[in-house]
Amino acid sequence: MPLIQPRTPPGTLELLPREQMVFQHMLDVIRRGFERFGFVPVETPVFELKDVLLTKSGGETEKQVYFVQSTGAIQQGHDAELALRFDLTVPLARYVAEHEHQLAFPFRRYQIQRVYRGERAQKGRFREFYQCDIDVIGKDKLDPAYDAELPAIIVRIFEELKVGNFTIHFSNRKVLLGLLAGFGVEDAEKQKLILREIDKFDKIGADKVKAALVELGLNADAAQSLLHLITHSGSKDEVLAALRTQKSEHPVFRQGLGETAQMIDALKALGVPENRTRLNLKIARGLDYYTGTVYETLIDDHPEFGSVCSGGRYDDLASYYTKSKLPGVGLSIGLTRLFDQLRTSKLLPLVPNTVQILIAQLDPQLSSSYLALAAELRHAGFNVENYLEPAKLEKQLKYADKSGIPFVVLLGPDEKAKGIVRVKDLAAKEQSEVTPAGLIEKLRTLIPI
Repeated sequence: MPLIQPRTPPGTLELLPREQMVFQHMLDVIRRGFERFGFVPVETPVFELKDVLLTKSGGETEKQVYFVQSTGAIQQGHDAELALRFDLTVPLARYVAEHEHQLAFPFRRYQIQRVYRGERAQKGRFREFYQCDIDVIGKDKLDPAYDAELPAIIVRIFEELKVGNFTIHFSNRKVLLGLLAGFGVEDAEKQKLILREIDKFDKIGADKVKAALVELGLNADAAQSLLHLITHSGSKDEVLAALRTQKSEHPVFRQGLGETAQMIDALKALGVPENRTRLNLKIARGLDYYTGTVYETLIDDHPEFGSVCSGGRYDDLASYYTKSKLPGVGLSIGLTRLFDQLRTSKLLPLVPNTVQILIAQLDPQLSSSYLALAAELRHAGFNVENYLEPAKLEKQLKYADKSGIPFVVLLGPDEKAKGIVRVKDLAAKEQSEVTPAGLIEKLRTLIPI
């Protein structure tokens, strides 16, 4: 019988242990960051009922959905009833609507799980990938103060991840919508189309955006005035000052201006470094369900990565599932894509091996001593592996080095007779002697816990 070639499906990320440790470290940093700000974990099933999941999806989204069906159902000609989730937002909407009366509002949840899309296999596009979402959901209303808290969380997380310099760009769609209404464009559909063109500014340039705005109903002078405003550079306070010079008294513009000012003040109060956030009026986000603040996070030295964390404010999360009004604000880190980009650019953070110590086997007669020593070190808080089969020391050291285990503990008949234990630091290529009673203290100087 011929062997089947082992291979992973296209569009999936499968890592070797050392890289998996880095990925797990990133997951842990994100989880800790979410929890430090008082968010609680939620998990939803990998698949949802098809009619629930696809309620709000458009034609393009539905083309990417994986449907789930048993072989028996297929043989009987039944249509699929289940589908794999393609993001975490729709499952959140269903979850909040279903458990509305059991939840405390505002509901602060984070969710870190895999999602699935039938993407065409290509670089940077995955069919299975992790999303790390954070949302605050209100009941009937949600104060704009929450809009500033989310960037503060992301700043803390990304600084700990050491991804390099980054900037969270934010804006408020109400500002742009109010300005458009003041310029005479009040049709909601035209406004949405204009915002989509503005969101393309950095990709297609000012001339093409201006031409598109004129084609969509703005006169040339108004289009030029709007482009001049949204490309205003400077600090957040300077951009805010430029907005305040606008003569528009449209209520949507005034509301957006007030929310933007409140957010800038809150960012300062939260201690977010000035250089980590930027008021960028070109950020509009192409998705129509965003209604206020919108965010995009860029790695400054690698703009080709695109946004690595994005989101915004929405008026009503679960209108398809409940009559209650549930406004919210959220951000999402596409961790699989970010990890792959950092790996390709050799920017992954250095992460210690999860196994800290290997206890070598120098004499099979001392096997019980090795096991007891490992138990003692684990009790002291170290991650310890025993080499459980007889082998030359050289082979055991090569194993530790290839596995990325930094320290090897050596205890053979000679050491036993002298009343010592040897600790070998593979990276430094150094070896020290210590009494058994002093081993834990010595290891703590080498491996802070």
